[in-house]
Order: sequence, then structure tokens, then C-alpha cells
Amino acid sequence: MKRSQLSAFVVGLIFGAGLLLAGMANPAKVLAFLDLAGPWDPSLALVMVGAIAVASVGFALTRGRSLAWSGDPIQIPGNRKLDRRLVLGSLGFGVGWGLAGFCPGPALVALGTGSLKAVIFVAAMMAGMAAFEWLERRKG
Repeated sequence: MKRSQLSAFVVGLIFGAGLLLAGMANPAKVLAFLDLAGPWDPSLALVMVGAIAVASVGFALTRGRSLAWSGDPIQIPGNRKLDRRLVLGSLGFGVGWGLAGFCPGPALVALGTGSLKAVIFVAAMMAGMAAFEWLERRKG
């Protein structure tokens, strides 16, 4: 196993453990955050603030670098345009998140727990990704 693969595995393992520890792989907890009229649970906001803080440090450490510590190229998107694809994709993500209580990362973590909801969500997510690829190939 290459060093970059091992690094990716360890980081993914830490990320997954953090999601489980924070309860983010539990759709009921996420839906409680999104339900402002019900018993609102603000803990997801704290998880988001923590994630932004960690990511900010990572972005600051990579500023001006072309290679990661693993030797792989750093690929930061350069497109800053707010276009139709971004808006529609964001809306689709938000609707799926609000309906299911999952987003892709926590869904994959919950998949490992054998959750039927996660299996259905991941299957639907993969179908959506396949549909997107098919539409992109048709367009191009």
C-alpha cells in the first residue's frame, strides 16, 4: 500500500469515527437540527463549526504549495462562478439531506452499520450520480 493510500485510509477512518462520535450518522439527529419548529438540536452546528476550523487550518497550511506532504498534487478548484449546475446541485443535495437526514459521508458511515435507510440512500445517491454522468455524456 502506498503512503498516500495509507494516509487516505487513516484520515477516512478518523473522519468516520468523528461522524459516529458526533452522532451525524444518525439521521434522526440531523433531522432534529433541520426541524426548527420541533425540538431543535443545535449540535450539528457545533460539528460544522469544528469542521470549518479544521479545514481552515488545512487550507492555510497548503496556501502557496503545489504538492501535499504525501507528494501528491494539491488540487483546489479554481472555478468561483455561481452557475445553474452549482445551484441545482446544491438544491438537490439540500432536499435529499432534509428528506433522508443523510449526506454522502455519514450515509457511507451508516452503511457500515448495516442501516437499511443508509443502503437505500446510498443506492439512490449512486443512481443519481450515474444519471448525472449519463446526462453529461449526452450533452458533450
